[in-house]
Amino acid sequence: MSKFHVLLVSGLFAVLGTGVTSFSQDTVGLKQVAGGITAPVALMPSPDNSGRLFVVDQAGFIWVITPSGNLKVEPFLDVRSRMVGLRPGFDERGLLGLAFHPDYAQNGRFFVYYSAPRRPEAPTNFDHTSHISEFQVSDDPELADPTSERILLQIDEPQFNHNAGALAFGPDGYLYIAVGDGGRANDTGIGHNPFIGNGQDIEALLGKILRIDVNQGDPYGVPADNPFVGRDGRDEIYAYGFRNPFRMQFDSGGSHELFVGDVGQGLWEEVDIVTRGGNYGWNLREGTHCFDPNNPANPPDVCSDLGHMGEPLIMPIIEYRNANAVGGGIGIAVIGGTIYRGSRLPQLSGEYVFGDWSTAFNTANGSLFAAPRADKEDELWQMRALAIAGYPNGRLQRFVLGIGHDLNQELYLLTSNNSAPNGTTGRVFKITQPGDVNDDGCTDDSDLLVVLFSFGQSGSGLMGDLNHDNLVDDSDLMGVLLNYGSGCSE
Repeated sequence: MSKFHVLLVSGLFAVLGTGVTSFSQDTVGLKQVAGGITAPVALMPSPDNSGRLFVVDQAGFIWVITPSGNLKVEPFLDVRSRMVGLRPGFDERGLLGLAFHPDYAQNGRFFVYYSAPRRPEAPTNFDHTSHISEFQVSDDPELADPTSERILLQIDEPQFNHNAGALAFGPDGYLYIAVGDGGRANDTGIGHNPFIGNGQDIEALLGKILRIDVNQGDPYGVPADNPFVGRDGRDEIYAYGFRNPFRMQFDSGGSHELFVGDVGQGLWEEVDIVTRGGNYGWNLREGTHCFDPNNPANPPDVCSDLGHMGEPLIMPIIEYRNANAVGGGIGIAVIGGTIYRGSRLPQLSGEYVFGDWSTAFNTANGSLFAAPRADKEDELWQMRALAIAGYPNGRLQRFVLGIGHDLNQELYLLTSNNSAPNGTTGRVFKITQPGDVNDDGCTDDSDLLVVLFSFGQSGSGLMGDLNHDNLVDDSDLMGVLLNYGSGCSE
């Protein structure tokens, strides 16, 4: 390091003082955990307490990150040969969901959601068929048995978009499945109910959260208390009125609520807490606002707050304006997250942490947000942006694809530089205290030394590269100094 940089550090400490902190609760750091992936859309810990993390890659892979933080070279599962061919420019199809059976450590069962070619029984003008399948782990815990697939459910999709695809086991032991409205726009067109759309059609599985019992039945059972069992409507439906509930997760604490980020049409993005039998409004509403599928850019000011069966529409807990709306907004596709239950980021404790894909299709400019629970049940939660330490203007400058957590409930951000599932720019970052490059929960002298000793080095994966631009330089140094003391006990 040059004398100039030594003097720079000394001068900054002389000005700031060794105990100074400009730490804001609205700033977080990122530590790269894995790179070279195509499009990581989901991450979850292995339920066998091995400390491994499993990453769902939209391109058709499930990757394993070892407890020591290394990405395994061989994927846990490769379903590319079973999938529909993905479009190189932009695609919402692919491998979209993974859920481990609650007894995975004993039975080795896990479940995936992927986009397969259109099955013979599907209408010939449909695009593809979504598969919800069960697999088994092999004798090698690092590899699934690719011959063990058992298809549980097939859902024919009229268009390539709005697939959703998240899977999760609830505290009740049942498998929850997020399904989009079938695609295109406004819940209209080929394959959409021409009168009420798929989201409101209780005879269609599209536009729903489904709940099934994978421990009984052939190929599955239906919980007896699903809302449409014994009456009109599909037995598998748990909740309805969704457009593209791309990411969903259960809260690991509290009352284990189910949080869903439902991507909006063009005016509003929303997050919902999903309850049994709830109607979440699409395509009668977009967020809390009226919606007209025949005139989506100019919705009416007044509309009913009831569904077609007279049931009340459930409003979101969070909404924000879409960047494509007149006058601009925050982002164009909400990425659902989870309630933070870890210990490293006490400033986010109990808050819902989520993201947005980007501000435009041709610009990698995703966002990260946090929102504390509202004081009153009928109030919207107030969200705020989380700046990324060391990044220009605190902006991520990547597409946000998902948010996951490890066994300790610490959070991970899944990103890519590409808007389509191709290339190898996908990265997994752990969300840390700002400037905490060594991820010990405190930004202090040890982090400063990491940056100083690697100052001027270039290359990928450098520990001192706070802003992940493959160069340790002044911006990384300032990222530590300006957040010195964050997360540290007094």
